[in-house]
Amino acid sequence: MTDATRNLEARSDEVNTQAATISNLRDEADRHDSLTSHADSSSDTSAISQGHSDLEKVPTARDEQSQPATNAQRTVTTSSNAPPHSVFTSGQKKFIVFMASWAGFFSPVSANIYFPALNALAADLNVSYTLINLTLTSYMIFQGLAPAFIGSLADSLGRRPAYFFCFVVYIVANIGLALQDSYAALFVLRCVQSSGSSATIAMASGVVADVSTPAERGTYMGFTLAGSLLGPAIGPVIGGILSQFLGWRSIFWFLTIFAATFLVVFLIFFPETARNTVGNGSIPPKVWNMSLMSYLALRKARKEGLEHDAPVEATVSQNTQSGKKKHGFPNPLASLNILLDKQTAVLLFYNALIFAAFYDVTAVIPSQFAQIYHFNDLQIGLCYIPFGFGSTIGALVNGQLLDRNFARWCRKLDVQVRKGRDQDLSNFPIERARLEIALPATYVASAMTIVFGWVLDVEGPLAAILVVLFLTSFSMTVAFNVTSTLLVDFYPKSPATATAANNLVRCLLGAGATAAVIPMVNAMGRGWTFTFLALLLLVASPMMWLNIWYGMKWRAERKERDERKQQAREAKRSDKAEKGAAGRAWEDAGRKEPPVEGGVPEIAAVAEKDMERERAGTGRGGLYRARSHDHVH
Repeated sequence: MTDATRNLEARSDEVNTQAATISNLRDEADRHDSLTSHADSSSDTSAISQGHSDLEKVPTARDEQSQPATNAQRTVTTSSNAPPHSVFTSGQKKFIVFMASWAGFFSPVSANIYFPALNALAADLNVSYTLINLTLTSYMIFQGLAPAFIGSLADSLGRRPAYFFCFVVYIVANIGLALQDSYAALFVLRCVQSSGSSATIAMASGVVADVSTPAERGTYMGFTLAGSLLGPAIGPVIGGILSQFLGWRSIFWFLTIFAATFLVVFLIFFPETARNTVGNGSIPPKVWNMSLMSYLALRKARKEGLEHDAPVEATVSQNTQSGKKKHGFPNPLASLNILLDKQTAVLLFYNALIFAAFYDVTAVIPSQFAQIYHFNDLQIGLCYIPFGFGSTIGALVNGQLLDRNFARWCRKLDVQVRKGRDQDLSNFPIERARLEIALPATYVASAMTIVFGWVLDVEGPLAAILVVLFLTSFSMTVAFNVTSTLLVDFYPKSPATATAANNLVRCLLGAGATAAVIPMVNAMGRGWTFTFLALLLLVASPMMWLNIWYGMKWRAERKERDERKQQAREAKRSDKAEKGAAGRAWEDAGRKEPPVEGGVPEIAAVAEKDMERERAGTGRGGLYRARSHDHVH
């Protein structure tokens, strides 16, 4: 045997050995793929089942209704083991409500502090009183529009970011107003000023809903709204003094300093209260939702190794959920959706009529008192004091009356109210409990409006008009403050958005009424103008009776619609989750991506390619070498 033949035989044995090795590797690779495919399929199937199971375990309102009732009372209160509605102490609640009331003070005071300076502004800017009066109308229009954006922002991101944004805009607008020298700048900056301050009233109602239960909500709402209604009392007085002695520009410098003082106190002390962010106050908020005092206290606790009273797991879970939650652009349509509900629409439209009459009374005072009594700016401002204090006292008394009437109905229905615990109002006649206070006040307000118009028409004594102003503002305040409280009862999860809907309707209608009242007085006379307004209130008053008669039925229908929408959203999320899991399983099963470290299948494939190249090289090179060797021999 020649050397070439022996080399070929040795090479052939080596090739056979490698082929056997490759065959074994292929068998092992097939077993690996089978096991991997089976494991992946089992894992994906388990994930899909687990995801579906988790979605099915989410309780809905309908599931809760299907559970057996454990309380025979008509109104179900939370159990004693349930967490409190708010962890804030009574003193902290009072401070929070005080700050919300202070913030709500800026919107009405900015509108009313402006009244005594209208004549001076018209003279300095060389425009007519009609054009200056348009700045009042535009202010009220934006007073209704701005909260529709800020309200949804406050309900989603929290109260503190919304408050901070509003006051920065408000302070910048006031600085611009103090420095401007043209009517166009005055008009535009008044709109910006209104946008910055008007949402504070809506957020005040949201803050009250965050920290109070229905049983105590009336009192807290009364304190909150008292601040906003104090503006008509002292705003014209301050404006008259500043305009008379320091000029109209000092009005806006005063508002700038006052707002900056509030903002400093707010940033240091005011805690986040939005329930979407901090729950009942036991969940630490994110950094931008923290006050300076909260941040320092939390940092100190972490340094000392102390944890918050809430369990760590719950805190981590909440922070994780809030971190994943997407916050989009504020949606003004949320307020419009509230207006589409028939129960809310009826309530808010009648409330807007009362509010329009309220503003018509304030709007005619400067011009009519100047004509009848020949008062200057300061004297006109002083005449607003009885009107403003009537509003403030009305808000405080109204809160007490609402809570007492609520307690009376609880006793009547044998309902136990646990202090500090939330309460289910599904089967409670909350409309009747609230509106029983508003109805008498509405009829008194209608009568006082007529009296005001005719005393003004006959140019009666100033003392008589001031007494009538006090009674008019007192009764009107009681009437439309009930609506604000009832609206929070209807929408406890989005109170700022609901109050923004209230502001939208009443401010737009109030703007139109303010623009029309002076022409009406000139055309109809003082007496018949306010008689017309009072008759309008009386004719429309059955709207409130409709809520008393059909309110619970309408509320149940709205709850059922909301439950159906929620179930549809849950079903859609469930289908999406199932399709997503199934799609991932299908992709994983068909994917042929090699692992980074290289597994058995990849080793077999590489070895097979090397074997094919070796065979090709052996065949050509071996035959060539053999022929050469034979030729030599």
